[in-house]
Amino acid sequence: MNLPRPSAAVGPTSARRYGLGARLLLAQAMVLLAGVATTAVIAAVIGPPLFREHLHRAGVPANSMEELHAEEAYVYATAFSVGGALAVSVLAALAVSWYVSRRLQRSVAEVASAARAVAHGDYDIRVSSPRLGEDFDALADSFNQMATRLQTVDETRRRLFSDLAHEIRTPIAVLQAYIEAIGDGVRSLDSDTTAMLNDQTRRLVRFSHDLSALTKAEESSASLAYAWINPADLLDGAVTAARDRFITKGVVLNTHADNGLPQLWGDTQRLLQVLGNLIDNALRHTDAGGVVQVAAIHQGANVVISVADTGTGIAAEHLERVFERFYRTDSARARDEGGAGIGLAIAKALVEAHGGTISASSPGPGAGTTFRIALPAEDRPAVESTSSGTRRPRPLSARH
Repeated sequence: MNLPRPSAAVGPTSARRYGLGARLLLAQAMVLLAGVATTAVIAAVIGPPLFREHLHRAGVPANSMEELHAEEAYVYATAFSVGGALAVSVLAALAVSWYVSRRLQRSVAEVASAARAVAHGDYDIRVSSPRLGEDFDALADSFNQMATRLQTVDETRRRLFSDLAHEIRTPIAVLQAYIEAIGDGVRSLDSDTTAMLNDQTRRLVRFSHDLSALTKAEESSASLAYAWINPADLLDGAVTAARDRFITKGVVLNTHADNGLPQLWGDTQRLLQVLGNLIDNALRHTDAGGVVQVAAIHQGANVVISVADTGTGIAAEHLERVFERFYRTDSARARDEGGAGIGLAIAKALVEAHGGTISASSPGPGAGTTFRIALPAEDRPAVESTSSGTRRPRPLSARH
């Protein structure tokens, strides 16, 4: 059976022959033609009868030579004046329409060209503001923001792969060197060699676990086990878990929580993980005899938890990047102490999943560092019914 070819395929092809500027100019020309035709009809149909009526009221006899000459003069005068005015108006309108359409066309072409460049991986390109109104300016700003975000993501991806390769390369190189030395008979498989092999293996395993934890943290918003949390209990749990390590290193660990703190609505284990990462980070960068202070206060609509240490501190140029994955202010020291530069990135992801913020401040190297977590505070829980007939608390933010 022979089926007719669809004609829709021809439409888009022919429509693409005309750009935005040509279409706008054509639309303006059609409007102008309609205006010219309307003006001509009105001048030809309505003008002469009205003029003739005024002549009769002025005492000019009907069908007289005076009336005929006056009407001819009126028609010629109207034709020249209206025709000249329309011609000037049409030319001016077409010129303005051509100028505006050209600017629109250039603006759209610039965005299209920039979009193609971004599609080919050129994230440095930006578009200028066309100054054609808020809509076009907003389009240009949105495109530039998108390009900036894509550039940041691409840089992060490149740095991630580079850091991954670097983190894995070192322990693998050590393992390979020791295994080759054992195979060549240069080293024996004694307790020191076994300990070194175990250390490097544990380092790889720990790195794998850290990557898994970071991935889960960044995707945790859909898997958080929410419950009501007493901030004081949260601090006690985190401090108790770290107390022995502080005693072993000789660092003082203090804790303080204001009385009557409002409850938090969150995942206890995830928030303990956040505090654990911050406390471990403080311990790692505080020498024996130093002090780490963990505190919780009620500040506005938030509960602010801080972890302050008297350790090595952070230079100002590093503060904005300490929460980036694999970023370390002292790479050699952090690597020797087992840090992969992921703990703070995990903490940031988990805090943001709870609707909070995390920040770092430091007077400078050698002056200690303070990390602050601001989490939304809730009033006493309301109670709602469930399908099973039981009742459970829910946060005020979920009530209407």
